[in-house]
Amino acid sequence: MIITAYDSDWPTMFRREREALASQVGDNLVEAEHIGSTSVPGLVAKPIIDMLVAVRSLEDLDAKAEWLRQVGYDYLGEYGIAGRRYLRRHHPDGTRALHIHAFLAGDENFHRHFAFRDYLRAHLGERDAYAAKKQTLVDSGVDADGYLDGKQAFVVAMEQRALAWAAAQKKGATAGALSKRM
Repeated sequence: MIITAYDSDWPTMFRREREALASQVGDNLVEAEHIGSTSVPGLVAKPIIDMLVAVRSLEDLDAKAEWLRQVGYDYLGEYGIAGRRYLRRHHPDGTRALHIHAFLAGDENFHRHFAFRDYLRAHLGERDAYAAKKQTLVDSGVDADGYLDGKQAFVVAMEQRALAWAAAQKKGATAGALSKRM
């Protein structure tokens, strides 16, 4: 298991991957956002770009599965999460480069992922606590499954704080907009 210091090239790598995917998916693509640890400046991460994608039609995406495989994506279908389409891409040396989590536009998974990302961006102490947890797990010598299992409870608790924070942000924005109208 390898994690590395934040790399300022990760946003550029994300944009390049988003453009490559857009060229393959066309107007079925509604939006594509950089999520996961590589989207949080200053956070250590496995050097794999995570992309959250909204599409107009999962069926249209499924219809392109073979084509997407031919141009270098592993197309793995739902892969354990109902309503998701999961794709991967590898570097030429065989190491993982990209994870794509595609959902129908408006799916509830967007809010959860954005809340977690934005919370870590806004709360540097929480980001650093998460980094420390990740580093402790890696230093203990766990494999990939042990790494995921070892941080699960920590991530779930942080996600709950992130969702509460996002709800408060939204409520504050709504209250601010209402007071401007009065």
